[in-house]
Amino acid sequence: MAGGDRGRLAAMAAVLALCLAAPLRPAAQEHSATKAMLLSLAPGGGQIYNRQAWKLPIIYGAFAGMGYLVYDNYKSMRMFRDEYLYRVQHQGATSLEGYDSYSTQNIYSLYNSYNQQFQLMIIITAGIYALNLVDAYVFGHLFDFQIGDDIALMPSAMPTVGGPAAGLGILFNF
Repeated sequence: MAGGDRGRLAAMAAVLALCLAAPLRPAAQEHSATKAMLLSLAPGGGQIYNRQAWKLPIIYGAFAGMGYLVYDNYKSMRMFRDEYLYRVQHQGATSLEGYDSYSTQNIYSLYNSYNQQFQLMIIITAGIYALNLVDAYVFGHLFDFQIGDDIALMPSAMPTVGGPAAGLGILFNF
């Protein structure tokens, strides 16, 4: 593991430890959706604040899976890019074992394909991060929302002026 990766991992662990050690909120303070979203800048922080820690394995599993796919596509993209550049600079000579039968154009196509996959995985990872923020914000707003026991669906028939007709209506009682 590189020194930068250890540093990021240590920083994420410190933020998570602070979130878990700190009281979720004082009794008199109102729950803040904005605070939940800001805490979620460190993935999972807003979910802990919203008392939905069960989402942490989902969030970190998604990031771990996407991290693997980003790394794997990047590694393959660089391998085929280097092979393509080697072939162009050395008049078709190959440096990768097992790819001697591939033409230079095929190697370039493989490079291009892995490059597109690499970029797509980065976009999907950014989407997962944005979803993490939106989830914390929305559930921060819904934190104090209470559903009463008197919620019911009561279908009823109503007479219509023009004869029999089918329909659906919603009635809200407050």
